Order: sequence, then C-alpha cells, then structure tokens
Amino acid sequence: MKHLKLSFWICVFISSITIAQIKEITLEDIWKNRTFATEYMDALHSMSNGQQYSVLDFDRATRSTSIDIYDYKTLKKVKTLVSSANLDAIQYFSDYTFSKDESMVLLATNEESIYRRSSLGNYYVYNVKTKALNAVADYKIQEPTFSPNGKFLAYGHENNLFYKNLETGEVFQITTDGKKNEIINGITDWVYEEEFSFVRAFDWNADSNKIAFIRFDETEVPEFSMDVYGETLYPDQQEFKYPKAGEANSKVSLHVYNLNDKNVSNIEVDKTYNDFYIPRIKWTNEADILSAQYMNRHQNELDLWMINTDKNTSNLVLAETDKAYIDVTFNLTFLKDNSFIWTSEKDGYNHIYHYGKTGKLINQVTKGNWEVTDYYGYDEKEKVIFYQSVENGSINRDVYSIKLNGRNKKRLTKSEGTNNASFSADFSYFINTFSSATTPPEYSLNSASSGNLIKSIKDNDILAQKLSEYKTSEKEFSTIHVNGNDLNMWMIKPANFDENKQYPLFMYQYSGPGSQQVANRWNRADDYWYQMLAQKGYIIACVDGRGTGFKGANFKKVTQNELGKYEVEDQIAAAKQLGELPYIDASRIGIWGWSFGGFMSSNCLFKGNDVFKMAIAVAPVTSWRFYDTIYTERYMTTPQENPSGYDENSPINHVDKLKGDFLLVHGTADDNVHAQNAMRLTEALIQANKQFDWAMYPDKNHGIYGGNTRLHLYNKMTSFIDENLGDKIKDEKPEEIKTKSNIKR
Repeated sequence: MKHLKLSFWICVFISSITIAQIKEITLEDIWKNRTFATEYMDALHSMSNGQQYSVLDFDRATRSTSIDIYDYKTLKKVKTLVSSANLDAIQYFSDYTFSKDESMVLLATNEESIYRRSSLGNYYVYNVKTKALNAVADYKIQEPTFSPNGKFLAYGHENNLFYKNLETGEVFQITTDGKKNEIINGITDWVYEEEFSFVRAFDWNADSNKIAFIRFDETEVPEFSMDVYGETLYPDQQEFKYPKAGEANSKVSLHVYNLNDKNVSNIEVDKTYNDFYIPRIKWTNEADILSAQYMNRHQNELDLWMINTDKNTSNLVLAETDKAYIDVTFNLTFLKDNSFIWTSEKDGYNHIYHYGKTGKLINQVTKGNWEVTDYYGYDEKEKVIFYQSVENGSINRDVYSIKLNGRNKKRLTKSEGTNNASFSADFSYFINTFSSATTPPEYSLNSASSGNLIKSIKDNDILAQKLSEYKTSEKEFSTIHVNGNDLNMWMIKPANFDENKQYPLFMYQYSGPGSQQVANRWNRADDYWYQMLAQKGYIIACVDGRGTGFKGANFKKVTQNELGKYEVEDQIAAAKQLGELPYIDASRIGIWGWSFGGFMSSNCLFKGNDVFKMAIAVAPVTSWRFYDTIYTERYMTTPQENPSGYDENSPINHVDKLKGDFLLVHGTADDNVHAQNAMRLTEALIQANKQFDWAMYPDKNHGIYGGNTRLHLYNKMTSFIDENLGDKIKDEKPEEIKTKSNIKR
C-alpha cells in the first residue's frame, strides 16, 4: 500500500512538472501581475567609514519604509537608522540623502514627477543623533542639497533659489526674478533636463559659503502647449518652453551667491560665445575655483574653464573639438592636487585621461579599440582608478581597476555578461550587480583589490525557478555582416523550432546614436513579450546598425547630418539577409520600435516596402524639425543649415511608398516627442490615400503607461502582429534550401 501511495505521488509530481513546463507567458503576466519582477537593492549608499552600507527597505506588513545599515563583511543588518513607522509626520519616504558627515538624512516624500528627471516633493531633515525630524518647507520643493559642512540646505522653488540655515531655521531667498516660462534660477529648463540629463543647476563650494548656479532666460524660447483632457468638462492646457531644432534656446548665464555678504555676482569667462550651452558646473577642491563647461551650439567644441570666483578671472584649461559632436559626461573628478580625471573620445574610443590643474596632459590612462562605459572613482591612497568597459566584447560589461599611471590593469569581474559596481567609500569593497541573458540579477560582495567574491548578497533564484515553468527560448547572440560591417544581433526562435518549417520574422530596434539593444543582460519587460510571440510561432530578431554605440566613434558618428539614412539601410539589408534563411518566410517580415525606433520602423516600412510587410511605430519622431535643439542639432546641425538632411529621411515625405500594414501609436500628453509628430504623419498618409491603423492614448506621456495602459497597448500590438504576420505557420519544406548567409555564430 505504501509503495502504491508513493507511486501515486511520484506520478502527481511528474505530471505537475510536465504541466508547469508548458505554461505560456501572457500579457497579464508581464504588464498586470508583475509575474517576472526582479528583486533588487534600492537606494544603495556606502557609509563614509567604508565598512557599512545603507539601503532603502519597504515593510509590506506595516506599509513603512526604512533606512537600514548593513555590514560589508558579514552582510548582516547592523541597525535601522530611521523608519517611517516611528515618524508621526511621514507615512513613508521614497528616497534619502545623507549630509557629508552623515549626522543628518534628507527624507523625500509625496514626490510628483514634472518631466523625465525632475520632481517636486516634501522634504524632511532627520537628525541621526537627536532623532529630531524637521520639515524643510511647508511647500513642495526641488533638488534640496546639503552644504558640505551640513549647516545649510539649498533648494529650488517656483523658479527661484533658496537656502535654509538648519541650525536657526531661517530661510534666505537667493534670487527673486524667477517666473514661469520666463526665468529659471538653479534648476534646468526642459531641454537641458532631457538632453544634458541633469536638473540641479547649482553647486556648493568646499567651504559652504558660496553657491554657483546657472540662470535660464526662456523669454525668447517658443512655447508649446498640450491639452490635458482629464475628467473635467473643459480640458486644461499645459504650456511650457520647448526649443525645436533651429529655434531660440534659453539664454544661459553663470552666477555665484556669497552667503557672507548675501550678494550675487555675474561670472564671465575670457571668451565671447554667441550661442552656447553650459552643460556642467562643478567646484574644485579649492573653495574659490569653479569649473564650468561651455559648449557651442553645434556641440562640436567643448571648453573646460577654471574660474577664480574671488577675482572673477578665468583660465581655459581644456578645449576639445570634433568633426561631428562631443558627448558631455559626468566623468570629471578633481584629485587633491586639483589635477583632474576626464573621459574623451579623442583617440576614436572613449577613454580615461589624467590632466594637470592647468590642463596639461599627464597621461592617457586607458587605451585600446574598446570603450570605457562607466567611471566609478579614484582611490587616492592606492592611486587606482575603477571603471567599467566593453574590453570583453561590445555586448558585455566588466569592472576593471588600473593605476593612475596606466599600469597594472586588472579585470575584477569574472562572469560574462553585464557587471556593474558600487564601491565602498574607502574602495576596499564593491557590490557587483551581475546579469546575463540567462542569469537574472545577482548582487555580490567582492574585494576591490582582487575582484574575488566574498559573499552573495541577493539573487533572483526564485524568479529563475518560476521562469523555468514557462515555455521560453534562448536569446541567441551573433553578428550579421551588413553594408561592410559586422553588426551585433540577437535572435529568439520558438521553443519547438523546426528548421524545416518557415516562420514569420518580427524585428525590433531602437537605432539612436550611441544606443545599444543587443546586450548580454537579463530580460526587460519587452523580452517577455518577445518570448510570448515566440510561443505563437514568430522568430524575433534585433540588430544594432551603424550609429549605435560602444564600437568606436567612427561607427557611431557615421550617421552625422543624415539621421535615418544609414540606420534604415542597415535594417533593410539585415531583413533581406535574414529572409534568405531557409526557416524564415521572407514574405512575412515586420518591424517595430519606440521613439527613435518608431521613426526607424516607419521609414523601414516606407522605404523598404519590398521587404517589410508591416510595421508598428510607437511615439515616433516623424520629422526632426519637430524635435528639440540640443538632441537634434548635435547630430543634424540646424534645419536652416541642413534642410535636405532633415527632409530626405523624414517618414512624412515617404508616405507615398507605403504598401504594407502600419500601426501608429502616440500619447496625447507626450512632452518629449509631441503628438504633433503623429498628427502630421497621419495627415500626410490621409492625403496620400494610404490606409493605416492608429491609436492615441489620452493624457499619456512618452512612456504611455499607467493603470491598464501598457496592457491595452501590448494587446493592440499583439493583435496587429497576428493579423498581419501570423498566418498559419508553413509546415512544408522550402522548395529551395538557401544556404547563403552572412550570419556569424
């Protein structure tokens, strides 16, 4: 009887495994139930003692948040520094920032987004020793920042700059001319935030007695307006300054506020600029010396200035030029002697350089036909730089150390995939985040000197086990030789793939300058959608064409002045080659993309009408004339200078070529790529008498999300793919087996 019972449970177990292994991914799994969400470490901060770190934890039982301190060596929680469960004034906090001496913590709550990176919030200062909690202000503010001595806190409010004396509680207003859609002090305008990727345009000096800030005069910038429909009888209208290509930018100026005499001084540099940007400011270790980067409108000249704010004198220490453009980074580090570390593409690849305080080159620290992809910091004691690069293949990322003199380079990470490090304050440890196409994110403690694993912190084994119950396919990496270049590619085939059958091909790409979609990392949400499509019998492929990143400046910048020409040529040529494979039905090839990728998929369908049967374009740019100055002119100069570059690759001007099936999607409240793009393309299609499908998502921004929005969008796109590519998968063998292929495995 026992044997019979045991056999029964073995059968049940085997049966459950069999059933589990054939579970299919659904859109609800991806976009509603968050079935495949990963565990992660939130708001990781290394404590100044170098032996501990803090993270933001959420207690589901009490619905409270806390800052918990952990020991690097043991990985055990040492203490809870502060919990919202013990704070009467705050139900929860969503972020935190320490003062330099870590005696105080700034807690953020009730945050609301403004644009992509900016937000408003209520902020409180928590005193670690006394456990006192004080509101910074009784109104929402932007970018509150401790002074280095921890006595003051500066912030932006209604386009003006303020600071608070944390000892007395007194608030001082630095500027008074701030006005919506006219003057902004210390906070970036829309286009700086979006394209130079920063919001806080002010900085404290080392002695905590000066604040440098950028002032934006938006008066002459054209205004853009969007209807926000909401639920009221009449829509609201959002109006903001948005400089489209060739139009007026904000006039920027640099200023310094002195806390001692309460005066604001204008800062001038010893060069006349007609139309320029100030994309970065940063104080040096000398309390009176401010660094500022000035860039011409074409963005192919970048000047680094050292400004003596006491004497109002300036010294140009570095002047870089490029035939195409220069990417602005945050990779400027001042050493104790005020020499500095800088990254540049000037030898054709992004590398690390060491300059003296006057701008004299000391040495190029890293060299080779590969790119430095991140700069982590400098260990003054050991004279070692830590960085991330693609030395181990452009689809991989590894962490390295190297001496300041360029010697004794070490690869610190061992696993092939994507590695990213967070170093302890004294550079004795780093927490490595690793993932690959087959391994979900793993967090581990490693030695900074050797890279050796000390302990595992967190993994996603539960997710990996859960995913093993579903029908999934391997993401196969390869290269495809197109237009004289070996392009990185990944492909996903159905789990029951049969090389004697023919399958429809659905291609994805983004293709924007310096971007990368073919990377050896763990799944994003769309990857699960691709797995779902593979279950249905589609082959999914992604190709990074010319113009994408991490393969050198020449490969990236070949698209200069002609965005959408070479990139489209590569996608069309890649689709043709893939269509020659015996298991791909060349009559059923589709393509899709979002934003720049939507611009691309539209052009691919129109210009490649003999190759692509269908395309989906989500939130696409349809003419670069509609997009902002900084991004567009970096790659295209102005439309006044380069009208053919703008118009010859605009999808609007190629609608007459449309033969296949086209789905156009946009959010009506997209502040980035305006719905104007979709409307103008729609009108062109109508006047060309071309039939197409489209969907507008009310009050949704460039991300098109919120509630069931993503679920609805992906249901719509899936149905469109099924209707236009998903005819019954052919069972017959191809009449002629095609062997010619330029794909390298």
